[in-house]
Amino acid sequence: MESRLRLAAAIVAPLILAVSASAEETPKRGGTLTFMIPADAPPSFDGHREATFATVHAVAPFYSVLVRVNPQNPASTTDFVCDVCTEIPEPADGGRTYPFTIREDVKFEDGTRLTAYDVAASWNTIVAPAEGIISPRRGYYSMIDKVEATDQKTVVFRLKYATAAFIPAIADPYAFIYQKKVLDQDPHWHEKNIRGSGPFRFKEYQVGQSISGVRNPDYYHKGLPYLDGFTGIFADKQATRVSAIRGDRAAIEFRGFPPSTRDELVAALGPEITVQESDWNCGNPITPNHKRKPFDDVRVRRALTLAIDRWNGAPSMSKISVMKTVGGVAFPGSPLAATKEELQQLAGFWPDIEKSRAEARRLLKEAGQENLSFELLNRNVDQPYKFNGLWVIDEWSKIGVKVSQRVLQTGPFTEAVRSGEFEAFVDGDCQNIVNPLLDGTKYLPGSVSSNNYGNYEDPEAVAIYERMVRETDFAKQRALMRQFEKRVLDTEAHELFLLWRYRIVPHRSYVKGWKIGPSHYVNQDLATIWLDK
Repeated sequence: MESRLRLAAAIVAPLILAVSASAEETPKRGGTLTFMIPADAPPSFDGHREATFATVHAVAPFYSVLVRVNPQNPASTTDFVCDVCTEIPEPADGGRTYPFTIREDVKFEDGTRLTAYDVAASWNTIVAPAEGIISPRRGYYSMIDKVEATDQKTVVFRLKYATAAFIPAIADPYAFIYQKKVLDQDPHWHEKNIRGSGPFRFKEYQVGQSISGVRNPDYYHKGLPYLDGFTGIFADKQATRVSAIRGDRAAIEFRGFPPSTRDELVAALGPEITVQESDWNCGNPITPNHKRKPFDDVRVRRALTLAIDRWNGAPSMSKISVMKTVGGVAFPGSPLAATKEELQQLAGFWPDIEKSRAEARRLLKEAGQENLSFELLNRNVDQPYKFNGLWVIDEWSKIGVKVSQRVLQTGPFTEAVRSGEFEAFVDGDCQNIVNPLLDGTKYLPGSVSSNNYGNYEDPEAVAIYERMVRETDFAKQRALMRQFEKRVLDTEAHELFLLWRYRIVPHRSYVKGWKIGPSHYVNQDLATIWLDK
């Protein structure tokens, strides 16, 4: 397993086109970083609850985590470092027990010491949330049996089975460490309040406008952060964000822009703009609500995926959006990813689009849905949600399906999805780290993975996945991935996967110390950023 993770790192790393500071550059202290957050507002501040970048970009600078991707090497799938622990332990008990020693110099904003009890309480709300507590990444931690603090300095993770996927799994940028006493008193407190131990302290939140923080003088990573503070400005319109960077009212947007924006900024600002690019471990499926007719009928779901011309659509979409690469469940280029020939065996990926659409029409007729019409729920974010929505609506029209679109801001959109108030919606399949074994949990039923809102059960898909995640022979593991992919994308068409994204981050050249990776969630605590002004 470890060797395969190294191989994944070797494949992904050359794709990173980051322009980093030279060895001669010495970080400068001071200044305030202003950056854009491409959303109207986060649904809440609670990283354990939310799955949107709007939350992690807004509040990650205020919090500590147990383990994280090395901020100097965020493209890696194997380079993990401690944040509040002292070192990543070698496992005991045949790879099933991980005892972490917690630093003694970490303080919450109220001055109290962060201990192993806080770490254990925080992780237990993620792994085994109480009734009524949302944990969208709970399914990623199916290997964890128990998390317990044995004393103030030691937290022990006990696994059900040994797996090399464990450390990448817990390097979750959403896994903020909260105070146990606060969780015990009110597990919903962090939805509207912030009290962390990260590189910055909370200063101000203006609803729907901005969030700001100031340097934490008690930060335990000595010498960091370099900045005096930061301000994140919420703006769901791309034109607003581009204008802010072009006019130097903001220095960067960490999520990513389409190629046309990159070209526009480079042409206008020349050497004042630096561009970092990477393949993006982020895609967009369409999720049909299996509890709403006619999406309870697999023939309808298969017809909708068969109608989408991914092979010819990808080049066109890559010119106008951040969508680029045709792929399946596993991140393209990773060892478990399907080859082009393997993909072309799946419904929706056939090389002959006319044959595919003829089969789609046949299935709709057989299901009594020749005149199918429905509403597609979408998010009020230009890239790539609106672009994907317009694309698939046009594709479906080519088999006679009429689709209207309901676009909501981030908060109402999230609530509508969680409550099942949709027929189908433009979903996001964005992962923190290239770890295909665990990334596949997105395609498991909601009873297993609370990050899936399709409202279906599929014991066979779960059984295939469970065999795959425990398999240690790579060839067998890869064969199981093909079975799983066939089941969830073709045979049952639980998800209609569109394309994988490509990440392009143009930023003011005076922004130093930040490196791009294939995830827009990772490396967002801002601790290593400095301004060359």
